[in-house]
Amino acid sequence: MGEAKRGDTAARNTPRILVVGPSWVGDMVMAQSLFITLKRRHPGARIGVLAPGWSLPILERMPEVDEAIALDVKHGEFGWKTRRDVGRSLKGRFDRAIVLPRSLKSALVPFLAGIPHRTGFTGEQRYVLLNDRRKLDKTVFDQTVKRFVALGLDADEEVGGELITPHPRLRVDAARQDALRAELSLGERPAIGMMPGAEYGPAKQWPLEYFRELAATLIARGHAVWVLGGPKDAAAGDVIAEGLAHAHNLCGKTRLADAVDLLAACEQVVTNDSGLMHVAAAVGTRIQALYGSSSPAYTPPLTDNADIHYLALSCSPCFERTCPLGHRNCLKQLSPASIQQAIQG
Repeated sequence: MGEAKRGDTAARNTPRILVVGPSWVGDMVMAQSLFITLKRRHPGARIGVLAPGWSLPILERMPEVDEAIALDVKHGEFGWKTRRDVGRSLKGRFDRAIVLPRSLKSALVPFLAGIPHRTGFTGEQRYVLLNDRRKLDKTVFDQTVKRFVALGLDADEEVGGELITPHPRLRVDAARQDALRAELSLGERPAIGMMPGAEYGPAKQWPLEYFRELAATLIARGHAVWVLGGPKDAAAGDVIAEGLAHAHNLCGKTRLADAVDLLAACEQVVTNDSGLMHVAAAVGTRIQALYGSSSPAYTPPLTDNADIHYLALSCSPCFERTCPLGHRNCLKQLSPASIQQAIQG
């Protein structure tokens, strides 16, 4: 009887934490820094992540995540019935919730689930939905990853420049890597990955003709080029790879979990500031990161194995979807030759 009581007490004292995850690939990868922090601070904690269905393959590669719960609401959709039903299904299952997005709707499920302790940054009139509201000081939390990790700390904890943000690290499936090489006829040449897409908009995209010029040079030097992205990037992949031997346009031909394994198989990648850049960082591949309208100070690849290419022109970062001046010099003045030199360096 005594042993049973001790077991019941241990179960009750094991923190059960629900994290409401973000809606973008890169942000979801960066959220792993929070999951790692929670596991370090609360050994034995059980972490569930409420996230869009598309992100579950990424969460499955994070050993810190014990349960991934799909919230299948379209981007921008309120989805009241879906949120209500998911909230009801989670009643009594978690002691604490951490809400990473700052929207009102993102805080609904933990409230409807009756989770006692609900943490998030103040925003969009969430005063009833959250009962542990934190002020977002953008001078202290000047990076997305810092904002995520800070929500895993205690409310009264002093946070300064020493905030530790562990690097994400996704699991890689070596057997699936080998299978993909065969299924996609990728050959045995050492591969350089290219990610020409950026979901946010064209102001973050290096010119496609630059990617193609660089691809031709790399192939002439004995590399293969793998262009990776989603279905929306397929046309861009054609511009880069069409007619080039050893160039493979894989955009839209692989699942997100496959992209994890393929990026891990690349020697290096050349990438815009995009979600797949953060995936590449989390599998340890060397990164040539191209920044234009965004800033490497705000969303850097979380790795020590990256070269950052950023001109810091007087007009950048503007954080606009399209170049307000119409020239995109912040990216056009990054030459293919300079990236080639960095790859060979």
